Order: sequence, then structure tokens, then C-alpha cells
Amino acid sequence: MMDSVRKHKFRSVVVYRLDRISRNIGDFAGLIEELGSLNVSFVSIREQFDTGSPMGRAMMYIASVFSQLERETIAERIRDNMLELAKTGRWLGGVTPTGYSSKRIAVSKKEDGKERWAYRLTLLPEEAETVKLIFDKYNDFNSLTKVEAELLRRRIKTRKGNEYTRFSIRGILQNPVYMIADEAAYRYFSEQGAEIYSLRSEFDGKHGIAVYNRTRQEKGKATEVRPLNDWIVSVGRHKGIIPSDSWIRAQNNLEKNKSRSYRKPRKNNALLSGVLFCKCGSRMYPKLSERYNEQGNRLYSYMCLRKDRSRGGLCDCRNPNGNALDAAVVEQLKQLKEDGPAFTARLKNGVNLLCKKGTDCENALVELRLALNASEAKMTALIDSLAGAGSQEARKRICSRIEELDGEAEVIKTEIAELEDQSKACLLSLSEYDALTDKLPEFSNAVDTLNTDQKRSLIKYLVNKLVWDGEKVNMYLYGAIGCEERS
Repeated sequence: MMDSVRKHKFRSVVVYRLDRISRNIGDFAGLIEELGSLNVSFVSIREQFDTGSPMGRAMMYIASVFSQLERETIAERIRDNMLELAKTGRWLGGVTPTGYSSKRIAVSKKEDGKERWAYRLTLLPEEAETVKLIFDKYNDFNSLTKVEAELLRRRIKTRKGNEYTRFSIRGILQNPVYMIADEAAYRYFSEQGAEIYSLRSEFDGKHGIAVYNRTRQEKGKATEVRPLNDWIVSVGRHKGIIPSDSWIRAQNNLEKNKSRSYRKPRKNNALLSGVLFCKCGSRMYPKLSERYNEQGNRLYSYMCLRKDRSRGGLCDCRNPNGNALDAAVVEQLKQLKEDGPAFTARLKNGVNLLCKKGTDCENALVELRLALNASEAKMTALIDSLAGAGSQEARKRICSRIEELDGEAEVIKTEIAELEDQSKACLLSLSEYDALTDKLPEFSNAVDTLNTDQKRSLIKYLVNKLVWDGEKVNMYLYGAIGCEERS
């Protein structure tokens, strides 16, 4: 919104209520000041302040102070509820961690005879063995990549049938739910400044750890883990899996390895990313070297993702020279000029196919974004309703529902990210398409005048996929009927 304001796209900002735009007096004051400097008026329908007079502006700031007070009061009540929940050590709902399932149990009866229910994590032996393997191998290898390769080699997959990645492995290693609650665990959390809400004697060496207030969720931002001194720690009602010394050692290793973690290069001149596949079916990605050729271009090769992740255990295909392979593909595309009408038809067909894919992706993105907004709106409404919840049971149910909605929102965000990557395939504009077809008589020279992004777009429109077999690449082109194969 503020980007549009700074570009002078509208003259007024209208909100239903003052607290719908901000509940922080500092942020609100800065917002009003910036709107004033841009000559954009601010209107609140409910409060109807006259921002043109000193008294109206003063009343607006006073109302903002009460909005901030309301926000902080709600946050304080939520934390109080978390402290009460921490006493129970129960599972609040949502997606269960690997190694556990959620089981509903009766905890007591109300005065009317109805039973009160709660949820408790129960052990899944097969998944629990995978969790133990991950911790053992990480503490042995001190490398997420090597653990990933070991799981791939053993063909161990997640409960959804997907392969484990470095990121999912890190999530398991960082989750305190697996830690056995014993004396060492109590000392660790005490030294880290966490708020412990169980007696020292309850750390019995059998149960696991239950942590509340561990993550921070903000609308439009990725979920992040709070500092450990913000955690509310208690002894859970579930059985622990990992000894405390093993869990603590893994945390120390993860912290030490932060500075050595892998950083994917943000920019390169590789042309075949997204369309090049290995004979094993996995995608291939460019791997940059520190060397340069005589023309001053950085040298790179293409690496099979499965080969890289499994350290050669699941694929032994040779890495092709990226610079040479890109040049060979471009040369093959240059030869298409020999049949101008057929090339134009093929290019147009490729444009239509990918634009249709792009449209399908955009439609799916619209639906997912609406679903995400609805989920976040429900969470906001539930958080606001906590202040007026009368009974402790009602507050517990609200917190449980918030956890479930948060889990759903995270799944939707993942799907949105994947679709956004797919929608970027349709990059070539119609004007660029017209320019290419106009230059068909001199296509061999025209393709060399394109920049890297334009060449990538052209390849995506012409090439369905490229398959590297270790010696040569097979190129499958979009065609009027199907795909044409060239070597």
C-alpha cells in the first residue's frame, strides 16, 4: 500500500477502524507523518477524526494509544493462557511432528456429566527410529548434506512419501519435542533463560519436552523461531525419543555450522535451468566454478540434483560442461531458421502452451491467496476473541484452533511459493515474440544479440525438456502435434 502511496496512485487512505491499520503508536505516528508529507488524507470511518485540526489529530493519537494498549493487553492474556497450558504439557493441535501421532483422551468430567477432552502425542515406532537415525548421523557427520545423502541412500521418506531435504532435517533437529526431560535438559533451558513451568522433579528422564511460544507468526512473513529465552518450557505428557545430551550437542553443532552453511549463487549465465534433466529423471542445476574462460565468462557445469544430494549414491551420471552444452543447444536452435514457417509455428505453439500453463498457475495462485487470507483472518479473529473468552476451556479450544489454522496456512504458503516459481516460466513478452519472428531471416545473428534472460525465455518457449544421458543431450521441442526429439 505504501509503495502505491509514494507513487501517488491515490489521494486517500480509508480504514474501517483505527486499530485495523496499526496498534503501535510509533508506527502509526510515522504513517500519519508520511501520508501528510505526500498530501494523502487519512480517513477512519468509525472514529471520524478531523485530521485537519490540531484537536482532531490529538484525539486520533489518543485513540491510537488505546489501540496499542488493547493489543498489548491481548498479548499479555495470550501469554497467561500459554502459561496455564504449559502446566498441562499437552499437545495443542496442528500437524504432529515426525515420530508422533495425536490421540484424544478424556481428562475429566464437567458438572453436567460431559467429558472434557485433550490431545496427547503418542509414539510411532517406525518414524521414531528415523528421528533417532537423523540425530545419530548428524552428530556423527556434523553435516546436514551428509545426513540427507544417507537418508536418500537408505530410501527413507517422509510420511507423505517425499524425500527428506536439508531443511526438513534441520526442522527435526531443532524441535525440542524429541528431547527427553531430565536433569541435563532442565539445566540447559535454565542457562538459556527459558521460562520453565514444570518442577525440577518432573524432569524424570522419561517424558519429552513441550514448548510454547516457540515461533513468531506475522501476516505476510515466514514463520520464525523465537530466541530461546522467550520460550515457555514444560514437561510434556508424551514419551521422549532423544537423550538430552544428544539433542543439546546437535543444537551446538547447528549453531557452529551457520557460518559454513551453503549459499546458492543468486546470479549466473546458465541457460538451461528448469528444462535440463538427468537420465535418472532428476533436474540438473548449474554449479559454478572459480575459473573463467578466455572470453572472461565464468565456467560452470550442470549437476544432477539427485546425484548431489545422495553424494553419488543414487546417480553416477557425468556432469556436462555447462558453457559447452548451452552453446550447443543455441546452435541447434539457430538451425531452425532453415524452415522459417515451421519455426514460427513451433515458437507460437510454445508461447501458447506456456502461457496457458502460466494462466493456470495464476488462477491457482488467486485461489490459494484467497484461502491464505481467509485462514489468517480467522486466526486474527480468534486471537481477538481470546480477550472475551469466559472460561478456561473456551480459551484452550481457541488456542488449539489457532494452532490448526497456522498449520494450514504454512501448507498454503508452501504451495504458493511452488506455483510462483512455475509461473515465472512465461517470461517472453508478445513484443519480444514479434521481434523474434521479424528477425527470422537473420535468426542466426539475432539470437546472439539477446541477453541471458531473453535466451532463457526463448529456450523455454521452444524446448519442452532436455535429457542428459552422460554422453549427449536429447532435446525435445514443442511442436504442432507433440514433441520433436533432436540429439
